[in-house]
Amino acid sequence: MIASSALRRRLLLACGIVLALLFPALAPAYRSQMAILWVMIVFALTWDLLGGQMGYNSFGNVLFFGVGMYACVLVQRDAGLGDYTGLFVGTAVGALAAIALAGLLGSGILGLRGHSFAIGTLGLGIAAGELASGWDFVGAGGGMVPPLFPGEVGGRETFFYYLCLGLVAVTLPVLRWLYASRFGLVLNAIRDDEDKAEAMGLRTTRYKTTAWCVCAFFLGLSGGAVGNLLGFIDPREVAFAGPTFGVWMVLMAILGGKGTLWGPVLGAVVFHVTKELFWTYLLGWQRVALGLLIVVIVVFFPLGILGWARERWPERFGHRIEDGAAERGR
Repeated sequence: MIASSALRRRLLLACGIVLALLFPALAPAYRSQMAILWVMIVFALTWDLLGGQMGYNSFGNVLFFGVGMYACVLVQRDAGLGDYTGLFVGTAVGALAAIALAGLLGSGILGLRGHSFAIGTLGLGIAAGELASGWDFVGAGGGMVPPLFPGEVGGRETFFYYLCLGLVAVTLPVLRWLYASRFGLVLNAIRDDEDKAEAMGLRTTRYKTTAWCVCAFFLGLSGGAVGNLLGFIDPREVAFAGPTFGVWMVLMAILGGKGTLWGPVLGAVVFHVTKELFWTYLLGWQRVALGLLIVVIVVFFPLGILGWARERWPERFGHRIEDGAAERGR
């Protein structure tokens, strides 16, 4: 039974990989939307590393996305490199800049807990957007335009589709490996009781900062890709878009089921597809519908889709450790 279930999951995963690879040929008109979907999955996965696995609800992760975006375009504009070389070098520089910023801020911000941490991180994205809006070197409020994609007409969407898909293909196994390691156990210990974790000799601030740096790395990579895909960087509406990207990454993780590997992926897919349908068929009312969707997520899916499914069909998800502990305690 277990072997057949594992085989079924592998077949589903293989079919999903094949479909993802063939999608640009099967539905070329939706390549840009699908590229954004891959980025949304990275958003949800990286937020869940802190909010789900570690229990620190950050509203400032969009900061690293914007820093990666600006750093990438600045390298493309000023470094004098070739088109593709400038893009890849700029993306790497953006990721390194995001890591450096996360490490610099982490020791201070991650010393806060609970609501203080959430409010503190909320101000980071807002402050960064205002700073970029007044800085002429990065275009100020007028934004920046990345260099034109050097490929043929129509090839731009395909290139960035596979670039964003590759980003997900790296993010998922890296996070899965981290969650299965001692690092993942420490993050869960911090989530369950940080004071006890510190009493056991764990340097929690160091682990929290490292986790934030991991988030910053993948968000910095995403920023470079999205900036070039969209073709325009606005400091408030794109790079440091807290009311949209910053909130959406939280909602997607919660919708799918935070604290899991596949929950954020499922939540990102459901949220992004629903949002695109709203923008297509409810034009003019799309923001109202999106607001109602947010209310539905919070009220009816507090444990996420996977949590709801686990409660409804527990036999399909196996025996949970906490269930066994509860039975032994009776």
